[in-house]
Amino acid sequence: MREAERISAQDAPPSSAAAALPRRTGQRASRARLSLYHALLLGGVFIFWYVMTEPGLIPPFYFDDPTRAKFFFGQPIEVAKRIWSWFAGGSIYLHLGVTLIETLLAFAIGTALGLVLGLWLALAPTASTLADPYIKAMNAMPRVILAPIFAVWFGLGITSKVVFGVTLVFFIVFFNVYQGVKEVSPVVLANARMLGATGRQLLRYVYLPSATSWVFSSLHTSVGLAFVGAVVGEYLGSAKGVGYLIHQAEGVFDIDTVFAGILVLTMCALILDFIVTRIEGRLLVWRPSASETERL
Repeated sequence: MREAERISAQDAPPSSAAAALPRRTGQRASRARLSLYHALLLGGVFIFWYVMTEPGLIPPFYFDDPTRAKFFFGQPIEVAKRIWSWFAGGSIYLHLGVTLIETLLAFAIGTALGLVLGLWLALAPTASTLADPYIKAMNAMPRVILAPIFAVWFGLGITSKVVFGVTLVFFIVFFNVYQGVKEVSPVVLANARMLGATGRQLLRYVYLPSATSWVFSSLHTSVGLAFVGAVVGEYLGSAKGVGYLIHQAEGVFDIDTVFAGILVLTMCALILDFIVTRIEGRLLVWRPSASETERL
């Protein structure tokens, strides 16, 4: 009897926890390998940049003067030195703080407006029909030309940069929310109504979950556009901000400072995008991952 129990225990399928352990180990190894590839790719880009702009390493095949390449494209070592001097000396913190405040305000206000108006128009067919051509016309307008107009209307302070950033963020969030609500399954809506769901319950349990994944897909793009709005506004006219630093550098054509400002802004945008990704992972725990979809 004991021998039969031992054999049956060996033949029994492994528990879910034991089966999940190798899968988690494989996922961690895959993430580590992907991070390594990212680091190698980034290192390769900087090595290529250094080799192509350092005078004397390779014969000049495009510019006659071997120092011309670094004049136009800068040098990674000099750019790194400029970034280090900014942060070590503390001169960038005020400018970076102003740019981050403008970016976060534009991002938050544009996202809120896009979410509210997108939900409202998606759930109000008459209002949607009336506003549709005007919204499409405003979205088709090149909004960069609005930056100097906002500078005249709201001055050179923080307000003009925030308003310009809002115009860039709003339409991306709005159209994603609008489409997300429109993509709700009619079968799910019919079943919810058959079960007696009210309009508020439909909004909370059907429309909002459907639009949430669309909202977060738009937020990854909106982060970069919020930075664009802040920096372009600072570049056109301001006394503080990273855009102001880049504009001052271009006055004497210090290309290393320009690239240093671009890299700092890129790192900040990546950090904000990482935060959005983490929040997305917390709120969309119900959504199956790619590996789970493949197993199904």
